[in-house]
Amino acid sequence: MKRPFLMQMMPIVVGGLLLSGCMTNEENMTTAPDAGGEGGASSSNDTTLTIAQGSDMVSFDVHDHSNTSTEAIHINMFSYLVKNDVEGEGIVPDLATDWELVDDETWQFTLRDDAVFHNGDPVTAEDVKFTLERVAKDNTLQEHENYRQINEVEVIDDHTFLIHTNGPQPVMLNRLSRLGSGILPKDYIEENGWDHFLQEPVGSGPYQFVEWVRDDRVVLERFDDYFGGDVAVWDQLVFRSIPESSTRVGEVIAGGVDIAMNIAPIDWNRVNENEGTSIVEGQTNRTMMLVPNHREEYPTSDPLVREAIDLAIDNQALLDNLMGGSGTPTLTRVNPGNFGANEALHGEYRYDPDRAKELLEEAGYGDGLELTLHSPDGRYLQDRETTEVIAGMLSEIGIDVKIDFMEWSAYVDLRDAHEQKDLYLIGLTGSLWDAAHQLRHHTSMVAEDHIGYSNEEFDQIYLEAEVNMDEAEREQQYIDLQTMADEELINIMLFQLDSFYAVNDRIQFEPRLDEMWRVEEITLSE
Repeated sequence: MKRPFLMQMMPIVVGGLLLSGCMTNEENMTTAPDAGGEGGASSSNDTTLTIAQGSDMVSFDVHDHSNTSTEAIHINMFSYLVKNDVEGEGIVPDLATDWELVDDETWQFTLRDDAVFHNGDPVTAEDVKFTLERVAKDNTLQEHENYRQINEVEVIDDHTFLIHTNGPQPVMLNRLSRLGSGILPKDYIEENGWDHFLQEPVGSGPYQFVEWVRDDRVVLERFDDYFGGDVAVWDQLVFRSIPESSTRVGEVIAGGVDIAMNIAPIDWNRVNENEGTSIVEGQTNRTMMLVPNHREEYPTSDPLVREAIDLAIDNQALLDNLMGGSGTPTLTRVNPGNFGANEALHGEYRYDPDRAKELLEEAGYGDGLELTLHSPDGRYLQDRETTEVIAGMLSEIGIDVKIDFMEWSAYVDLRDAHEQKDLYLIGLTGSLWDAAHQLRHHTSMVAEDHIGYSNEEFDQIYLEAEVNMDEAEREQQYIDLQTMADEELINIMLFQLDSFYAVNDRIQFEPRLDEMWRVEEITLSE
């Protein structure tokens, strides 16, 4: 396990803003001395694994969210056709035993014959057709853009089917291994309706649904008929929603939680110096950024204003002061390890506050500018503090920032309704492991409705790359698109995020680059 260096976090002054941390009294934390309790437990013989996230799951509709922390729970309930072992063997079987590219627009798959849903129904090709055609054809679903490439799923027999695509699809297997590809039970949903499914979800993964108490916890239990057999030591999984980092730490120290994510540097010593708990560090594929509104009624539609904001922010100072020096400044959200990453933009940033002031003057805001910045509070590591420091940096060049901190579900609703104002802070990852996923957010198919941005040249290159079976050409197209995105400052990139977890020493846990909770990989320490 890679552990960060220990450091004493002193109050930090950035842009005139004083940052400090406070400790939380462990006596106020939830404890669960009895094995199997709702809050989790710390007994070495306990077979309940309790994980604390900074936000709640958003939905059981696998097609209508784009939230990594939600998918991190879903992967333990829903099986995919294939899985992407991003740190090892690449695409590996799950529900599908084998597959082949018949021609540039046709894939053939064979399903295993021993997989059943949690209600006992067998998993068949009809379920695959139902699942993939729903998201491919319904453009109101959030994941539609990642599956519109599918034209039809043709059922050959119960365990054989063809996927016909709209043109060549070089990353189809990647699409089938990620968010939105969990196979759903056709008969169960058609007989009971979607509302019932969302209340009583059924999948075919190693764990089945027990309860969801919103903004509190999701509870799953072992599914004895899972086709993969006994893949984990845990009889029960509890995913708790705890927005405050210090509270998550207190729960780990008190024994109410086994693993807590997004632990702030100010709490690292507190965890490491406590007997029985440790900090574990892992790199992520997540990029923190500011998303400006490009609609003409907002000042951020002016490229001079966007450039001024970019130059006013000291990316490395954010990492040094808020992340203990971990993380990497970047000018692209396609990180190394993703196909098509423009590595010339990674590890780079621009900082020139004097030039930023000149740009504001040129844009007509020499007397100052007021902007609204929306931010989640507790979803990402140090998100509140990052927002506050950025506001302080912008104030130094004459931008008065009105911060709007939001609970995660309200923040998601605001973005989904496209009602955000000038700027919002967000951390986005790329579960496709191909630049197509990250770059689609800049195309007019997504960005025009969301932030008012449209560029015909960008769209043309993106669509050409999407069906380009020449790997070298496609890679260069993605590199060129990232250069365009940086030049236009479609988004204002901050840094690639590292993540820090507080872990009970009874647990053997190695963080994943994709931030998934693959529970079969989390074991009891020997």
